[in-house]
Amino acid sequence: MGERILIVGGTRSGKSRLAARLAEIHTPVSFVATATREPDDAEMGARIDRHRAERPATWTTIEVPRDLEGALSGLARGGGSVIVDCLTLWISNLMLGLGGGPALDDPAILGAVGRLGNLARGPATVIWVSNEVGSGVIPENRLARRFADLQGSANQIMAEASDRVYLCVVGLPLTLK
Repeated sequence: MGERILIVGGTRSGKSRLAARLAEIHTPVSFVATATREPDDAEMGARIDRHRAERPATWTTIEVPRDLEGALSGLARGGGSVIVDCLTLWISNLMLGLGGGPALDDPAILGAVGRLGNLARGPATVIWVSNEVGSGVIPENRLARRFADLQGSANQIMAEASDRVYLCVVGLPLTLK
């Protein structure tokens, strides 16, 4: 049975680099990208292109902005490693109705998070990448507070479902579980 690993940290903390290093231990590697390419966001499009170019050619990349349950049901049953990068963008997609689906309410989003933690049991090692958003000030607007609350709850759900949990800070992983 493969491991479930959660990696959390701030922006540019080394989360994705650690995920890649851990995934290379169990090949082949499938990379599940949750970012969406919105027509009015050229910077995000350039970021997605840069990340695609940085991934090893031997990895299989699947772009899944919303249906992680569908994507993982098959991938987790295979061997190797699966990186899901990242839960933060996935939650944003569900909240805001991005990536080809309606906006979901909080219970629906947290229900989907809970199902993911249980669904991803199988021979593959599944590595979740997520942002730690609870280390700053309380956001000043309702949408940002809702997002921070959802992200914090989602991270707790995934930490409970994971075998190992790391916090990345300044490129250094700290083992939490």
